[in-house]
Amino acid sequence: MEDSVEQILKSVKTVAIIGCSANKYRTSYHIANYLKENGIRIIPINPNYDEVLGVPCYPSIDKIPSDQTVDVVDIFRDSEHTADMVREIIDWSEKTGQKPLIWTQLAVSSEEAKSLAEETGFSYVENECMMVQHDRVVGKAS
Repeated sequence: MEDSVEQILKSVKTVAIIGCSANKYRTSYHIANYLKENGIRIIPINPNYDEVLGVPCYPSIDKIPSDQTVDVVDIFRDSEHTADMVREIIDWSEKTGQKPLIWTQLAVSSEEAKSLAEETGFSYVENECMMVQHDRVVGKAS
């Protein structure tokens, strides 16, 4: 699994960020900014904003335009909501045919979310900071 995650991190082009905040003091803002500054297209998902970091923000994953490919969905929601987020990703996947890596930040995962993802064939990363892991992998590659 680690090899496939490293490959994804080396080749990732687009990350949908559920719970992305426009508040510069929030972790999701910093990670979205890091990804954007490293040439990765971000798709913020948060019903509270029209845009984050100058990028259109969607209220839910199913509102992402169908012509947009998503490599990773990074979840920034409390663990009590993670299973519902995974259900939304599964529903969206069935409509679009896309099967992105599901990434849960530190202390965001739940056993139910992980089981749902794995039962439906999604790769699932838990309790890892995408920014830290991307920097580690990209730094190793250069």
